[in-house]
Order: sequence, then C-alpha cells, then structure tokens
Amino acid sequence: MRHLLLAIIVSVSVDSTTLFIGDQTDMHLQVTHDKQEIVQMPVYGETLMPGIEIVDRTIVDTTYLANDQVQLNQYLTLTSFADSLFYISPIPFVNGNDTIFSEGISLNVVQPFEMDSTDMAITDIKDIYNAKIWWWGIIRWILLALACVGLGVGLYYLVRYIMRQQKGEMTIKPSEPKRPAEEIALEALDRIKQEKIWQNGQIKQYHTQLTDVLRTYIAQRYDFSSNEKTSDEILREMKIRLQDNRELYNQLQKMLQLADLVKFAKWRTTPDENELSLKIAYDFVHQTTPIAQEESLD
Repeated sequence: MRHLLLAIIVSVSVDSTTLFIGDQTDMHLQVTHDKQEIVQMPVYGETLMPGIEIVDRTIVDTTYLANDQVQLNQYLTLTSFADSLFYISPIPFVNGNDTIFSEGISLNVVQPFEMDSTDMAITDIKDIYNAKIWWWGIIRWILLALACVGLGVGLYYLVRYIMRQQKGEMTIKPSEPKRPAEEIALEALDRIKQEKIWQNGQIKQYHTQLTDVLRTYIAQRYDFSSNEKTSDEILREMKIRLQDNRELYNQLQKMLQLADLVKFAKWRTTPDENELSLKIAYDFVHQTTPIAQEESLD
C-alpha cells in the first residue's frame, strides 16, 4: 500500500493478513525520497496497537537508488493473542513540518481450535481433602537448613582466621565519592576536542563519540537508560524534562538527528556542522548542571 506526497513515497504491507493466534507475520515499512529530504521512520515500543505486539524489528536499512533517490526499509515482526479482526490505522512518516500517512491495513487473527463440550459430563463437587502433614519431611528440611547455616558460619570464621594469620587484620578502605556526571562528560568532550578526529576524515566516529558522551551523561543526570534507546525515544523523554528550555531541546534535537544521518545515512557534514555539534554538547552539559553543584565547584 503506497502513499505519494511530492517526492516522497511511503509503503506499508504485511506478509500475511490472516494468522492464527500466537503466530507471527512481518510488516514491511518502506520510504523512497529524494536525497536532500529527511524522513523520520515511525518508532514503536513493544506494541503496535492494543492487541498486536512487536516481538522483533530490524534496523532501518538505507539503499541509494538512481536519480539521487534514497530508500529506507524496516521490518517489524508482529504477533497477537486475541481472536479479532484488527484495523491498523495509517502509519505516519515525518518530513520536517509535514507528515505523510500510509494507507490502513487489516489483520485478521483467528482461533484455530474449537472447544467440544459434548463429552463434558457434569459431576458433583468432591469434598475437601485434608492432606496429612508430613512431619518427617519438614524436620528434615529444617535440619538441612541449620546444617547449611552452621557450615557457612564455620567457613566464614575459618577464612577470617587464616587471613588474619597471613596478613593481619584487614581494613576496608572507604569507597571514593562518586564523580559528578557533568565532570565526567566535560572531560570526555575535552578529549574529543583535542583528538580532532573529524579533521582526519573520521566524521562518523566523531559524531558517535559525541552522542555516546551525551547518552551516558543523560543516563546519569536523569536516571534513565538512554544508552538503550533510539534518538527519537531520548528526544521524547527530554522534551518533557526540558519543557522550560525549548531552545536547548531544539539544539539537542538538531545534534542527534545530524548524528543519525552521519551514522546511518552516510551524510557528509560540513566543518561548521561538526564544530556546532561539539558546541551543542558543551552547552547541554553546562545548562543542565544543577546550580548548587556549579557553585560548589566554583
């Protein structure tokens, strides 16, 4: 099923429109657009819609076609455990301020078995059965637990005695205080700045290092696993947390989207774009550092 808007063509299809409960089928998402266009593929969690689960997905595959065309492909493996006819609403593909919708798809999930109640005879409810208490079994487990505890305590004191004899009384050093997240991030950014790898042609590695630093910083600052999330998922989370600083959010969005283009679409950046991404990373760390911590550092 295809939908055309200007130079962008979207297509969504499923391998099988009918499947048994618990079976799986692949849904194919495809976008074809001009090279200068930027189209965001839809991002889903564990479900496509209520009743339809996503059990697996491929990464977005980029193919370069003739006439400066680019084709994006992704497969989602679907399953369902509900006997129902589902209507999958048109799927949105974002192109800047425009949204292109695919056509809707029907998915029929059926129950392959029928219950035969003709042989089910109605019988009286049996009386409650009072099982006898197996005292010997209970006592045996108690004795075994006591033996394990005694053995563990004996081994502990034996090891402690041997170590005292060999090295004397051991002292436990206090653990070092945890370093602030902004301190670790700024050190990593300084190191990237000094290495100057994008000047040597390693543009993809440069943007990968920048985004890795911010992902780790965000995970430590906001206590959520950003390293396991896509750029779109991070931006959705940060849009809520940075609702009072829209300019900083827009800069973060620009940096992450540019990095995705470099890593996945082989986008060739300009020197100004490379320098701007580093500046955005510095600004993000500085502006999200708690004021109390900044004053203590001063």
